[in-house]
Amino acid sequence: MLGIIGGSGLYQFDDIEIIDEKEIKTPYGEPSDRYILASYKGKKVAFLPRHGRGHKFPPHLINYRANIWGFRELGVERILSVSAVGGINPLLNAGDFVLSDQFLDFTKVRPVTFYEGIYNINTNFDNSEDLVSEYLRDNRVVHIDVTEPFCSGMRDLLGRIMDKKSIRYHKHGVYVATEGPRLETSAEIKAFARLGGDVVGMTLVPEIVLARELNLHFASLNVVTNLAAGISKDRLTSDEVIEMMEKKNNEIKEIVKEFIETFDESITCSCGDVLKGAAI
Repeated sequence: MLGIIGGSGLYQFDDIEIIDEKEIKTPYGEPSDRYILASYKGKKVAFLPRHGRGHKFPPHLINYRANIWGFRELGVERILSVSAVGGINPLLNAGDFVLSDQFLDFTKVRPVTFYEGIYNINTNFDNSEDLVSEYLRDNRVVHIDVTEPFCSGMRDLLGRIMDKKSIRYHKHGVYVATEGPRLETSAEIKAFARLGGDVVGMTLVPEIVLARELNLHFASLNVVTNLAAGISKDRLTSDEVIEMMEKKNNEIKEIVKEFIETFDESITCSCGDVLKGAAI
């Protein structure tokens, strides 16, 4: 099954059948909201509003571990994340889409792993016999490889969809993940640019890392809602982020619908091998 993380209205489009709303309790607490289980053209999908309906949770207080673990309990194997970002690279314009393929992590206080050795949270009710369950039961310390953190197969499909629809996008991008909830200083943005950052946001990490730790494939569809601090000549506001996401809403839904319809479980990539040999 495919899981999609994004805004609360992302699952509201024509021809989608809402099957159920499922509340899940996880060993890591409660996810941001109920999962919306739906069907579109014969494909099953689970939606989750990252910040909760009504945007209740700021980025640094989202329970990322519960959100990703809940997808696992639902049987989700691949996650498509949709998020707003600020543009750092001068080639980016507000309204562009970016398919991030790398990230720089500047978060500070968030739980970033499921594997905490002797401090592992008890997940005994998870009866699976995969490496995730084995490592958690045995209190293993795990170091996953994130050389290529995003699912190449999912990114390729997204690119083909946007080529087909003639939507302006960038095939590569380095996502700079910051703690928030404040926006960045112009000095920070200059530093991120020198490090090779293309876009900046507050939610990718640890979302992608946790998904990878559970052997879930992960791709991120980023919408440049504004230019970052010091690049934009105007004062940055949340209003412009909301306005741009609303403006791009139809395009986002068109991409998501096409992705669900053409998504193939047999997409070729190496994501499924990430846990092999990762435990000590």
